[in-house]
Amino acid sequence: MDIRHLTYFIEVAKYKSFTKASKSLHLSQSTLSKAVRSLEEELNIELIDRSAKNIELTEAGEIVLAEGEIIMESLDDLSSNLYDLMSLKKGKIKIGIPPIIGFLFFPKIIKGFNNLYPDIKIKLYEEDSRKTKELVSDGQLDLAVVMLPVDEKEFNVVPFVDGELSLFVNTSHPLAQRDTVEMKELVNETFILFKKEFAIHDIVIQECLRAGFRPEIAYESSQWDMIRGMISENLGISIFPKPIENLVDPNLIKSIRIVNPKFPWLLGLISKKQKHTSPAVREFIEYTSTQMSSLGR
Repeated sequence: MDIRHLTYFIEVAKYKSFTKASKSLHLSQSTLSKAVRSLEEELNIELIDRSAKNIELTEAGEIVLAEGEIIMESLDDLSSNLYDLMSLKKGKIKIGIPPIIGFLFFPKIIKGFNNLYPDIKIKLYEEDSRKTKELVSDGQLDLAVVMLPVDEKEFNVVPFVDGELSLFVNTSHPLAQRDTVEMKELVNETFILFKKEFAIHDIVIQECLRAGFRPEIAYESSQWDMIRGMISENLGISIFPKPIENLVDPNLIKSIRIVNPKFPWLLGLISKKQKHTSPAVREFIEYTSTQMSSLGR
């Protein structure tokens, strides 16, 4: 159905006059009459009773008028909503984040973004990096925060944190007196790690193997608070992003820089290649990368 023809018919029905409708639409009466006739031919039914002195709608015409007004209102809403979407007045973003990243950065990031774009709705999914990568790949999430590197043939990657991982020990631990430590010095230590579903689990083990030993793992947990509590009780050591030091009691836990080699902590926002990226998602990527790049260092 030609929307223009429907618009012309509604105008004729509203004024009950081709003359008045043509003036309103700035069209000739013949053009308007042909458009209405084309609509009738397309629908294969008369919409206007032309035998009457004044224009009257047939029963079919009344139905087309009522439904047509609904259609035109929906089109107006569509245009308005698309405008709001493009101008960042509306939108929604689904983001996957690992637990550590969530409580380190995202409350501040979400608050700042919501202040700028209050009608863009953000839904967070707290999962490990492996799971969030799967959800992005399946198209269930728009974005995910992951440790780098990832397969750049599958994902668009926007790096935003270039930092380091640090050793965390109880303040009564002999290493707590040190400012730096080498990985090979941890050969006889007992480790407390996140469960293997978390990317940091494998990275810590790989670095230990590279330093010449397989770590003794006493406990694994999916909860940061549990691991922090165990370190506070001197039940083992762990390795976390350096910014975690701002979330621990310095009277109980000491953060020590790892050197020779350095222990990089690289984060990025990923999205699926070949998938349409909405204006809201693009703006969130820009905002987040700007805000978090300084926080991760």
